[in-house]
Amino acid sequence: MKTDEDDLFEYDDDVAIKFIRNQLPQELKGKFSDDELNYIIDLIYEYYEEKGYMNDEDAIVEVNMDELLAFVVKNAGKDNVGTYTADEIQFIVDGEIAYCESLGIFE
Repeated sequence: MKTDEDDLFEYDDDVAIKFIRNQLPQELKGKFSDDELNYIIDLIYEYYEEKGYMNDEDAIVEVNMDELLAFVVKNAGKDNVGTYTADEIQFIVDGEIAYCESLGIFE
């Protein structure tokens, strides 16, 4: 028997990166390599895990966007991946959320 979960697509890192890149403003499309975008996505999920957002699928989560952006900017700099502004990271976070929404993950 087919369930609603069968209708959901699997999260695919490569597709997510392409999706996010398409969401970026023109001036940022060339700034981030695929590896950098993948790293930033990993940081976003690391933040979610540290906050316990991944523990309960049914929980309604209120993400402190300023805190998330600061976490990504700080760790990217600390890990020598790149120097980014919160505004630049915001576009990536928005793109990643839009990708998840397109898969029906947040429904």
